[in-house]
Amino acid sequence: MLKTLACKHRSTVTKMARKYQATIATEHGPRVCFEARKERPGRKPLVARFGGIPLKRQRKAVIDDRLPAPAIRRRELVTRLLRGECEWCGQRAMVETHQVRKLAVLTAPGRQPPGWAALMAKMRRKTLIICAPCHQAIHGKPAATCTSALPESRMH
Repeated sequence: MLKTLACKHRSTVTKMARKYQATIATEHGPRVCFEARKERPGRKPLVARFGGIPLKRQRKAVIDDRLPAPAIRRRELVTRLLRGECEWCGQRAMVETHQVRKLAVLTAPGRQPPGWAALMAKMRRKTLIICAPCHQAIHGKPAATCTSALPESRMH
């Protein structure tokens, strides 16, 4: 603090210590501290003190340890991934993540969105946890058959 003040006032730390040093009365007796005081006309002055506390050891002090931190809940995406269920067809298998850049892409005006895009827009999520065959179907690649019910019938 004193070094900062010395730089600000283009002075030395010793001069700042002498300028801001004050002796205050405490319940433990007089203590030396650093005090910055801003006088205000018609009101109490603003006073900031640094130091002036007793550093005497307190033998009867009780140490209160903090309680252990509560368990952190998993983020929603992690929970969806660990569930291991395709959100489009409902199949329980190894899942992958399909992601779009913006939600606005899913609800572009002028055309009917595909079933997966409508599902993502309905959930208001940019990510969709899906099985590999559904993921390949989204990208228009020939996919292995998905044994579950058709994705569009599951939407309704």
